[in-house]
This record gives sequence, structure tokens and C-alpha cells, in this order.
Amino acid sequence: MRVLMFGWEFPPHNSGGLGTACFGLTRALAARKIEVLFVLPKKVGVSASFMNILFADERRVKFLEIETPLKPYVTSDGYIHERDKILSGIYGNTLFQEVRRYAIRAREIAKKETFDIIHAHDWLSFLAGVEAKKVSGKPLILHMHATEFDRTGGQGMNRDVYNIEQGAMNYADGIIAVSNFTKQKIVEHYGIPASKIEVVHNGIDECDYANIPDRLSQLKKAGQKIVLFAGRITIQKGPEYFIRAAKRVLEVKPNTLFLVAGSGDMERQMMLEAAYLGISDRVIFVGFLRGDDLNAVYRAADLFVMPSVSEPFGITPLESIISGAPVLISKQSGVSEVLSHALKTDFWDTEDMANKILGVISHRSLWQTLWGNSREEVKKVTWDAASKKCIDYYEKILCDCGIQPEVLVI
Repeated sequence: MRVLMFGWEFPPHNSGGLGTACFGLTRALAARKIEVLFVLPKKVGVSASFMNILFADERRVKFLEIETPLKPYVTSDGYIHERDKILSGIYGNTLFQEVRRYAIRAREIAKKETFDIIHAHDWLSFLAGVEAKKVSGKPLILHMHATEFDRTGGQGMNRDVYNIEQGAMNYADGIIAVSNFTKQKIVEHYGIPASKIEVVHNGIDECDYANIPDRLSQLKKAGQKIVLFAGRITIQKGPEYFIRAAKRVLEVKPNTLFLVAGSGDMERQMMLEAAYLGISDRVIFVGFLRGDDLNAVYRAADLFVMPSVSEPFGITPLESIISGAPVLISKQSGVSEVLSHALKTDFWDTEDMANKILGVISHRSLWQTLWGNSREEVKKVTWDAASKKCIDYYEKILCDCGIQPEVLVI
């Protein structure tokens, strides 16, 4: 089976969980003998030779690039800023013009390539998937990693993005949601029948987290307790709630250090909030991290906190657990569906959040029980399991469309 897949980022050139998810899923699909033709914007700069190294001798993932300045998590204003830095007359004047230009290029690719099914990740690539289906007649599956209602934290929405999401989901043959939390949002806000949506939780591969460096040992030796926030600093991720909970914790445990790893449009606001509350000397902003640098702060942390307002899944808690730190996560998250041994709180309840942080950093036995049990639990949340569900769904959609799928040996 050959899959034409549209995505927007891929490690090591990723700025968030979308790239991590695409990497994990495509590698697992390749291991199960699924050939993936992955279409990326040229700006990402990932080469096929890079993937050959990652997959050893398995040459099952091929990359095509389209010249475009589009990238994940971009806003309309952000796109214009990026476009103005490039001396080229070929790009669309607005974000939505560029998304449509990308779709036209995708149509040309679909005319030339041979594939069985189309798989498009998130709204920026949905129109590309739609055009590929129109020209090829092959079934289309949309992978919803986040809805417009998640990205805005429930504070309004961009009607143009919503229309693209809803129109594409109505046109598609099937939809993959990364959690039941996301599936319910799609049903409630977009009017899509639940029967059209398949839930495939994200995963993690333990082999990617071996030999994690110990780079913050001096802080630990000094008796500091470390509480970590890692993610895009945007309204969706609830960074202000993390700072407010930090204030309450520091009133009881002043020898606690709060690390913030990430970047985003609320970074300055988060810094100002820390200064206003008088805790800026206990909050360290370390910027955007990836790879060993990110794994090192996970390892150093006594607790990882994800206070997201609306988190479709959330891979970072899995990364934290595998790297050595237990987690406190928002109940408003998809990852809470696969983690029983995690502390959970409503994102807005900073008193409860602070109490649970204090519980973990004050009681070693709680830390050990929480991390030990969650560590065993995470071993079952794998990309291999996710890829198996995707393959089963590919075959179902092909059968529903009257196409006899290839018999796979899995």
C-alpha cells in the first residue's frame, strides 16, 4: 500500500508536536511495510537521504517539496511577515491565498504519482488533500491534530480556517482524531457524524530517549526543586495559569525553580506576569528547546506541568515520563485518556494545581509511585500501535470506497 501524505514539518526542523507526530507515525508505518510519499514545504529542508539514514535500508519514505513559506502554527499576520522577508513574486499575498496555491501544486503532484490513499495533516494541508482526491479519485483521510477551537483556546475563531476545516471534513472519506476529546469537538462544533471519525491516539518510542544528558545536576545538588513547563507559549497552552500556580507554590516552598521551555506570542506577557507577581527571580525562561536539550530539562525536573486550556492530545507528558519526570496535566487534554498514573487538574484551578505541585515536590514517596507507575504505562502508548490502527482504517476506507486493499503481512 502506498500513501500520499501531506504535512508541514518534520524533525529536526520542527517547531511543535505536529512534526514529532509525523515522524513517529511515518517511521512506524514504514516498519509495517507501508510506503509513504510525504509532501513537505521546501522551507522545512528535510531530504530523502536524511530519512534513509533514519530508516536504515528501508527506503519506504520518500519526500517531495513544494516551494512555499507556509509553516505550522502560522497566523495570517505571521505569514505576511514571513513572506515580506523573501524576495519572490510567486507567493500568495495572504495566508489563505498561499494555502490555495499549495493545493494547486499538490494537485500537480497527485497527477504524476502513484498511490492508494491520501492522508493530510491539519488544516494547512487539507485543501491539498482535497485537490489530490479530486484529480486522482483516491480516498482522502484527514488527520485532526487540533481544531480551530483548540488553537484559540475557546476565545473566538478564525472563520476562514473553520470553513476550510469543515468543508474538507465533509468532503473527506474519513477523519482521524488524536483523541476522543478531539472527536467530540469535531462532532459538536463542525456537525460531522461520529461514525465518520476514527480515534488514533499519538504515541512515543522509547528508543528515541536513550542516553539523556544530565546537564542541570548542580541545581539539583543545591536542593532546588524544579517544576517544568514545555511547549508553545500561546493561549492554547495556558501559560498564565502555570505562573499563577507558581506564585502559590513559592509562598510555601521558596526553594523551587520554575523552568519555561518554549516560545510563542504570549512569552512577553508570561514574563510580565511573573514580574508583576514578584517571582521573576524564580522563573527561568530557557527558550525553545528540542532534542537532547529538551530531554535534559525533562530529566532534571521534579514535575512536568501541562496546564493546557484545550489540548487535542499532548505528546510532551509522554516525553517527560520517559525522560524521568512525573506529570501534572490538564483534564482538558487528550493525553489524559491514555494516562491513568498522572495527576490531573482543571486548567483554570490554580489552587488545585499548586497543591498538587506541592504534594509531588514535598513527598518523595508520591514522586516515586507516580513516576514508576506512569513509566510502565507509557510503554504501551507506542507509535507502532498507532500505525496499526491507521493501517486498519486505511483498509476500511478503501473497502467502503469499493477498492480492494492489498493484503498486508503485519
